[in-house]
Amino acid sequence: MTGVLDYESADIVRLMDMAEDDWTEQELKDALQRAAMLELSTIPPYATALWSITDRDDDEPVFHGVKEIVFDEMSHFGLVCNMLTSIGGTVVLTDPLTVPKYPGELPGGVNPGLEVFLSGLSRESAALFAEIEKPEKPLAFAPDGNTIGAFYQRIADVFPRFAGLIQDRNQVTFPLASHGTGNNIVPMTSLDAILKAIEIIKAQGEGTAASPENPFPGAPGELAHYYVFLEIAKGRKLVRDPNTGQFDFNGPEVPLPATAPVGRVPRGGWAGDPGNAPDQATAALLHEFNQRYSDMLRALEHAWSVPSGQGGGSVATARGLMGAMRESAIGISAVKLPAAPHLTYGPEWLFVAG
Repeated sequence: MTGVLDYESADIVRLMDMAEDDWTEQELKDALQRAAMLELSTIPPYATALWSITDRDDDEPVFHGVKEIVFDEMSHFGLVCNMLTSIGGTVVLTDPLTVPKYPGELPGGVNPGLEVFLSGLSRESAALFAEIEKPEKPLAFAPDGNTIGAFYQRIADVFPRFAGLIQDRNQVTFPLASHGTGNNIVPMTSLDAILKAIEIIKAQGEGTAASPENPFPGAPGELAHYYVFLEIAKGRKLVRDPNTGQFDFNGPEVPLPATAPVGRVPRGGWAGDPGNAPDQATAALLHEFNQRYSDMLRALEHAWSVPSGQGGGSVATARGLMGAMRESAIGISAVKLPAAPHLTYGPEWLFVAG
């Protein structure tokens, strides 16, 4: 069984510093629990930004691009959970230590120094999201830092030593292919399946060494997450110079869609923010969202705690709760902040025990 891991520890840094041959079965389980926490940690900031967009036309490029990324992250989360249970690990999502915390760094110490916050969509928040998805070798400028992709590659390098552990246990199957080739949550019952899933997760997030495009797209020419977010942040399309073959952000403009001006959510929620403590009606809206979020985490945890083939219903419940959370978030973002009326409240993504 995978133990409960602290979201705010530096365990990913520790694992990356450890020689591959020194990894034990427990290190691999811990790494996969960390990977599940990483995927889960991206959904609140991305979804908060998505739900702040008031022009929710799927033909609006920015809205469509961010929405597809949110669904990709859900798929990645499910694939990683299947990897973890395939080797006998336990998916832990509802312990206070494991739930995401904002503002704060990514779980496990990956990409150290990067503070992830919750707010509406803006050039600034899109730049943050690009930093989260940053590849080891970006095509548009020099690489730096410790990345999620490097962590996944280490998992892929280590996994073959433990291939004998892989079994069909507590696997979830759930269709998400309408959001892109490779996005179905499928069983991880062989090493080949696991390595292919890791390739999909990496490529959808950061592209490849040769191209910024997602090789497992929902539509021809769809970019990997990193480049989608950078186009929004820079306000320009990424194009390739036909003479040099180099990529740069000097293409057509990428306008921001109309959004609600959702302010940055303070650590621990709005109640502790001087001047912006919510009134009773707003507090009820915030609690409704938090309750739905917590119920979603419980449904997801249950999905990977039951025998293979029995968890799909719980994933469907979680997906339904995500839709309800969207409606709650839209209601929250219609309420102005008392101390900063040019901004609005945003959902807190706080875990409610019980």
